[in-house]
Amino acid sequence: MRPLMYATCLLSVCIGSTSFKTPTPINTLHATKDTYRILVIKTKYAMKIFDSTGECLATYPVVFGNKDMGDKMMQGDRRTPEGTFKISFKRKHEKWSRFLLIDYPNAESVAKFNQRKAAGLIPSNAQIGGSIGIHGTWPNEDFAIDGLQNWTEGCISTKNRYVEEIFDVLPVGTQITIRREK
Repeated sequence: MRPLMYATCLLSVCIGSTSFKTPTPINTLHATKDTYRILVIKTKYAMKIFDSTGECLATYPVVFGNKDMGDKMMQGDRRTPEGTFKISFKRKHEKWSRFLLIDYPNAESVAKFNQRKAAGLIPSNAQIGGSIGIHGTWPNEDFAIDGLQNWTEGCISTKNRYVEEIFDVLPVGTQITIRREK
């Protein structure tokens, strides 16, 4: 797995990975919410970036909140939510380099949460939680990614240099699907 690499090329970015024979030029000034999509596969500790044609541009190693790969049930369980979301906000982060907030909880998440609460799977006073996103690591702690050490409160974490790459390329509104695979 080689991460997405980019270089400025006359107002465009050349994106490549081991799956490319030659880099593909992408004009970042015209990237829209539909230019890319993200797939996070929790059981493979992988985040894949696809272009609008479905071609995988890059795969990044990621970690999560805890080793339980189940869907987020409630605030404080340190699980990463599953479903389809969008990047809703981006900012530089003082601790984790960059932060790409996702729109969790969305309508799908709220419906699952309410069903679980009604079924007694979670306490009646439980809260759904929020502030889930993609971010880097603490300074000089990229080893957590190499060692697949889950440490977040439910977010998706990758190495700082990788989150800086995707931060610069992926616009707000980009779709992100988070799931498990066998």
